Order: sequence, then C-alpha cells, then structure tokens
Amino acid sequence: MANPRAEFSPIFHRPPLKLPNNARVAVWPVINVEEWDINEPMARTVLPTPQGVTTIPDIPNFGWFDYGLRVGFWRFKQVLDKYGIRATVSLNASVCLSYPMLVEECTKSGWEMLAHGFIQRVINREPDERAVIRRTIDTIAEATGAAPRGWMGPGLAETFDTPDVLAEEGIEYIADWCNDDQPYEMIVKSGRMVALPYTVELNDIPIYLIQNHRSPELFERAKDHFDTLYREGADSARVMCISTHPYITGAAHRIKYYDAIFEYMSRFEGVVFMTGSEILDWYNEAAGNGS
Repeated sequence: MANPRAEFSPIFHRPPLKLPNNARVAVWPVINVEEWDINEPMARTVLPTPQGVTTIPDIPNFGWFDYGLRVGFWRFKQVLDKYGIRATVSLNASVCLSYPMLVEECTKSGWEMLAHGFIQRVINREPDERAVIRRTIDTIAEATGAAPRGWMGPGLAETFDTPDVLAEEGIEYIADWCNDDQPYEMIVKSGRMVALPYTVELNDIPIYLIQNHRSPELFERAKDHFDTLYREGADSARVMCISTHPYITGAAHRIKYYDAIFEYMSRFEGVVFMTGSEILDWYNEAAGNGS
C-alpha cells in the first residue's frame, strides 16, 4: 500500500541540500502548452452545453483553449522576459507540428521543453504507451534539436509501468509526483529517474477551475507559499514550482497577478529561477550523482 516509487523520507530528517551561492529557493515556472483535438470532446470545459449533451465540435470550449495559444501564452512570455526568467514548457509534442512558431520562440529564448505526451490525452487511453512516449520524444527532438530530458503525463496520469518505460527511453526526470519540496530519486526497474517537485497547490487548474477562487488567489497563495519555503530554505534548499496554463492565467484579468508573483520574489536575495533540467543537474551534483 505504500508508495511503490519512493522510499519514505521526512524532509526535515534529510541531510541539507545547498543551492549554488547558498540560495534558499529554486523557483521553477512551468507553462503547460497543450493541443486539444477539435474532433474529440474537450480535455476540460468552462461552459456547459445546453441540455447537458456532448457536442463535437465543441466550439466555445475549443475557443477558450485556443485563446491561450493566440493570446495567453504571449502574455506569459512578456512577463517572464521582463524579469529575464526562462520557463519550462510542458509541451504536447503535436504543438511542434500545429503551432511551430510558438515552439520556435520558446527555443530562441532558451526555454526548456518538457515532454507532455503527444496530444492532451491521458496515457492510460493509449493502446501502446511506449510508442506514444517515443513519438513524443522524437517529435520534440526533431523540432528543437534536443531530446526532452523530462516528462509530465497529460493530467499527471501514469500507468503502473510508465516510470520504468520512461527511464528505458532516456527520460531523466518526471513531474507527475507532487509529493515533495525537494527532488528525490525514484525506484525504477533499470536506469535512474528523479522526481521533481511539481505542484497541484500552485496550479491554476485546481485554483480557478475547481476551487473557483477570484483572480488574485494565485498571487496570494504563491506569496504565502514562497514565504514558508524561503524560511525553511535557510537550512535546506527548497524547490517552488508555479504551474500555469495559457488559457487560464493568461486571461486579461489574471495576468497581472502572475506578474506580481515574480515581482515579489525578485525582491529577495537567495532566490534562483531555474528550468527543470537545471534543477535536475543541480540535484544530481548535490546528491553526489553528477556525471
């Protein structure tokens, strides 16, 4: 019944981890860039259909998602470029084919591509998960010139075999397991896999679509979250992920609160903004597993 992928380890009982230059918190901004198939029911909905029927095509909910790629994503980029911060993009590989300009702009800015399946569909629905993983890796590698090092399943979904398959296919870190504030080594059948601290607490889907909070909530929650990690990070480093979607936090009434998060954290010494691969490389070296 215990977690099959990790040894139990209370965070305050571990040897301290130290970031470069004795920084306290590594901030990990993740932007989820997805593609929803207009020929299928939408991955999520903001507007219910009259009479409760499922319609295909679902124009209002597809438009809501598509707004994120046409408008919301570019607001994110303006904010992060202002602060000189590089994001990690959790990317459906099909975006490389359907929206190549978006991927090209991310690559030019040195943003990291984190594999997020081929299209926004849980891997449990795929008849051959290894084939989907390989197709995802190959498509991103061809479009960007570099194979992704990390993986996040659509909906954070995995089968019982997914971490083993990912390790065999060359993936080095997973973001599906939101169960820590530090990276840790996972249990896999062969090779090595590290879990990075992704988040469902600083994630705009639960905050806005499920819990129905007002627009300032992401900033208010991120500020309080950061204050705790900054205090704890004086003894041992912490990782703070901020997970957003262009069609949600990229909306005009929310984007200023996204900006406010980075303005607030930038006031503090001992804060570093890192991509997933940079966090992985730091952790591997700090934990004595560097190459």
